[in-house]
Order: sequence, then C-alpha cells, then structure tokens
Amino acid sequence: MILSFLQTQTPGTANAGGGWGFWIMMLLIFVVMWLFMIRPQQKKQKELAKFRNALQKGDKIVTIGGIYGVVSDVKEKYIEIEVDSNVKLRVDRSAIVKDMTDVPAR
Repeated sequence: MILSFLQTQTPGTANAGGGWGFWIMMLLIFVVMWLFMIRPQQKKQKELAKFRNALQKGDKIVTIGGIYGVVSDVKEKYIEIEVDSNVKLRVDRSAIVKDMTDVPAR
C-alpha cells in the first residue's frame, strides 16, 4: 500500500514536506542528547566543584590516582594530604574526586 502511494507521487512533490520533517527530527535528536548526556554531566561537574571548594582540614579523600589521605592543609590552588604518619603530598584541587569521611576504616 505504501509502495503504491510512493509510486503515484510525481517527482516534483516528493521533497515538498521532507525539509520540515528533517529539521524536526534533528531538533528532537539534539533535545534527547541534551537531556540524557549533556545535562547530567554538567550537573555532576557542578557537584564536584562544590565538593572541592568545601574541603576542610581533617576530611578523608581519594585522589584521581587512587591515593587515600586526610586533608592537612587547604590552599587556593592545591591541597596537602597526609597519607601516613609524617608523609604529606601536595595535590592539585582538581585531583580530588571522592569524599571518604563517612566511610568506616577497615
């Protein structure tokens, strides 16, 4: 049935409604991508930035490299963490990814 309908159209009218349909479909694809991919990632980045700015001395954290430590000093661009007795590391704020304060020690 559809095949016979398509065959009866003249060549000049085949693209008459195709332009709007294409733009509507492209808009829908963009909206879906924004809702399911871009928006959640932006929300996650905002929460991580808020967490990094709220760090205080004594917080237990994990870095991107998997180093566990306790915050011993907070500066504007970096954070000093203590990983063992008298062993301190200076890491960039952006390297802190997780708060481990509420996780019980093993």
